[in-house]
Formats: sequence, structure tokens, C-alpha cells
Amino acid sequence: MTKKSGLSYKARRRWSMVVLLVGLPLYIIVATTLGGLFAGQSVLLQLVVYVVLGIVWILPFKSLFRGIGQADPDAPPED
Repeated sequence: MTKKSGLSYKARRRWSMVVLLVGLPLYIIVATTLGGLFAGQSVLLQLVVYVVLGIVWILPFKSLFRGIGQADPDAPPED
């Protein structure tokens, strides 16, 4: 059983594009700035910081991106 999102499929597609085209570049700037704070530290610590920051950005948007690459479930079937 899949959990139904509050947004329609088309709305989720539009919002996912906004997140990817606007939000992700902004997050990259923030993540790079935060990673720069660890510039004098060991390479292993920097790697851990970047891996964590690379995973953390998607967690709030997990339900938004789920099923976006599939066909529209609300579309009428093609004959």
C-alpha cells in the first residue's frame, strides 16, 4: 500500500522542478560554505561532512520526488 501525497501528480512534478532548479543550487552554496568551515581539518572529516550534507538535502523532499519518473496515475488509460 502506497502513501498518497496531498499534492496531485502534476503539482508534485512542478514542485520537484522548482526544488531541483532553485532550491538545490542554493543548498549547494550553503553546503559548500559549511564544508569550507572544515577546510583546515582532516580529509576524512571533510568527506564525512560532504557525504552527510549530500544526503540530508533530500530527506524533507522524499515524498515529493517519490514516483515522479513514472507515468501519471491520474491520467486516463491509453487505448
